[in-house]
Amino acid sequence: MFASQPERIGTAEGRIEESSRSGWIGGVVASLCLVWLALTSVLVYLSSAWAEPQLEIYIGGGLLAVLFFLKRFDSEQRLPHLLFLAISSVIVLRYLFWRVLYTIEFNDWLSFACAVILFAAELYGIIVFFIGCFINASPVTRSPPPLPPLNELPTVDVLVPSYNESPAILEATLLAALQMRYPEEKRKVYLCDDGGTDQKCSTGTPEAQAAARERRQELTELCAKLGAYYLTRPRNVAAKAGNLNEAFRRTHGEFVAIFDADHMPTEDFLEKTVGFFTLDPKLFLVQTPHFFVNPDPIEKNLDTFHVMPSENEMFYQAIQKGLDFWNASFFCGSGAVLRRKHLEITGGLAGETITEDAETAITLHSKGLNSAYVSTPLLCGFAPETMGAFIQQKVRWAQGMVQILLFKCPLFIRGLSPAQRLCYFNSCFFWFFPFSRIVYLLAPLAFLVFGLKIFATNWQTFAAYVIPYLVTVFTVSNYLYGNVRWAFVSELYELLQSVYTIPAIFSTILRPRAPTFKVTPKGETLSRDFISPLAKPFYLLGLINFLTMLIGIWRLVEVRTADEAYPIAIALFWGLVNCVLLLAALGALLERRQRRATPRMPASVGATLLTGEHEFHCEIADLSLGGCNMLFREAEEGLLIKHPRARLRVEIGDERVEKYLNVRLRTIRRLRATGEFVVGAEFAHESLQETRAKISLVIGNRQRWVDFQRKRESTVGVSGAFLKLTWIGVKSSILHLAHAVSHAGAPAADETRPIESGSLESR
Repeated sequence: MFASQPERIGTAEGRIEESSRSGWIGGVVASLCLVWLALTSVLVYLSSAWAEPQLEIYIGGGLLAVLFFLKRFDSEQRLPHLLFLAISSVIVLRYLFWRVLYTIEFNDWLSFACAVILFAAELYGIIVFFIGCFINASPVTRSPPPLPPLNELPTVDVLVPSYNESPAILEATLLAALQMRYPEEKRKVYLCDDGGTDQKCSTGTPEAQAAARERRQELTELCAKLGAYYLTRPRNVAAKAGNLNEAFRRTHGEFVAIFDADHMPTEDFLEKTVGFFTLDPKLFLVQTPHFFVNPDPIEKNLDTFHVMPSENEMFYQAIQKGLDFWNASFFCGSGAVLRRKHLEITGGLAGETITEDAETAITLHSKGLNSAYVSTPLLCGFAPETMGAFIQQKVRWAQGMVQILLFKCPLFIRGLSPAQRLCYFNSCFFWFFPFSRIVYLLAPLAFLVFGLKIFATNWQTFAAYVIPYLVTVFTVSNYLYGNVRWAFVSELYELLQSVYTIPAIFSTILRPRAPTFKVTPKGETLSRDFISPLAKPFYLLGLINFLTMLIGIWRLVEVRTADEAYPIAIALFWGLVNCVLLLAALGALLERRQRRATPRMPASVGATLLTGEHEFHCEIADLSLGGCNMLFREAEEGLLIKHPRARLRVEIGDERVEKYLNVRLRTIRRLRATGEFVVGAEFAHESLQETRAKISLVIGNRQRWVDFQRKRESTVGVSGAFLKLTWIGVKSSILHLAHAVSHAGAPAADETRPIESGSLESR
């Protein structure tokens, strides 16, 4: 349990040795974890069965004191880190034994059924907790090795699958891929278009056929202009997996790099990934994080994108590192490099489920092959812009992971190590969170309104077991993920998804082969604010919770003894947490308008604006594919207004190459506090070479993504996060309700508008 993490070794031989040592140490740690779990279970059972309630309070308080003492140590110190997880597991096991032995009583069949359902929801969370501690026992941060000499460099085929994305998005992605630093004779970029197949060009309505033929012609010309290769296929079979497998059969590079149509790699992507394969002949995958330059709809509607870590950062900056230690980091569909000869074992990407990426990874891991994860963001992409697209994406992931659990249960698949079985099982089992989330939402209703006896306890045992358990769960979550996830934010995201993923999961269990791959809409813009059609179930849940709280308060006022009051007070606090989550959910379901098609990210780039014969030094404060904002400390407002067309001189890349970009000045405003000017401009590139320079400026350097992530890293504790989320929920739900009242009778939804093709300029 307390084996130290192997050191990072600089030489190639050392890294190969490290890989084998890592697997051996992982096996030892896994075995020690099982022994520790068994011994701890016996001790916890004995203490929970024999100790007096007052002594149990002291035991619970003492364990929490030790936990908080260990929390003070840096998480990178292995021994305190593992001791912290061990003590927290003791507290949770202690609660579990007590919960099973003493809190589930038979009073009547309805109460008993609800008590069992509540316990099942808790048991789900406890299982996820233990597996999460195991996965994060020793997270790995890898340092990319250098590339081999030029004559030993492997060939790489870059595949960009596309279905209905606009040429504007595809142009940016292809240009970014073409500008990755790698010898051109060793790298080819292919656009794999499923929107212009023979099937689409010859079937459907005449309008649909014409659109497909026009798309094929336009993208063929685009690829020829840029220096990429256009591929399509006869029929749309097996969705994304089928599209990539068709390209896989028609290409020949030793390695395959895959990017979604809206995922644009940095210039050093191949430099930071391909070198790993030269160190391990059994390495089939190097995966990198997905970094999004725009807020997802929850971040956008709650206005948290610039102040709170993004939803996916917990997975990409914490969980994948933990999986990597156990050789279980898996393919995420994009931003990855795979070895062709290993993909040939499975005939390309697996296609039995609609999550072909994870299915491919588990299949190749079961063949005894290895994966690696690089935690530095080496690409940027677009998150879904609307709640509908966001939920559609999450439902597909949930259905796909349930399919994997049903078709290839990780616990029993041959060839996986015990640790890999556990890691993959967790990745599938996690998606059953909607059941526990809905149970937690409705549990106060069962007790406060219907008086069902669902949890037998008194104030002494509550203080001895429940409080230490709850404090531990939140403390461990904050300890493992505090920098990349606020407390209670996971619960908010889960709540918003649960209503719609529960039916999808049920239907998948009943008909495992029924789900089909649906492309997540991207590049949408919204012309006005509107309430999402997905909000209706949350009105009902909010009303139920509000009435539950009113009845609970009335019951609390009416009781005459402390023994009657304390369980009502606890249920009311539980209901308060649910209220905060529901208020934030309502705020997230007020879709905010989004006119800008290309989101801007913070920047700090020195530049010079040339207008006529004048030059003005400035700082580029933010950047997007469409334009930028420039900050001028010394400029003449009249000259800027007089010359709306100008040129921007800027140094680009590590070599600081000077480039000129044509721009149109669109807005100008003076900052009263400093007297500085902020000028908004859109790019007006006039040549392909200029467009390449813009792509290099906006996308080429990963450091902007790293700096942005670090700026959003959270130092908010559990109580601070709850207060912040409460404020956000109250404020945003008031806006939601005000909009509902002021727009009563108006259409419930707004049409989304895709990015217009043919240009990368913002609209």
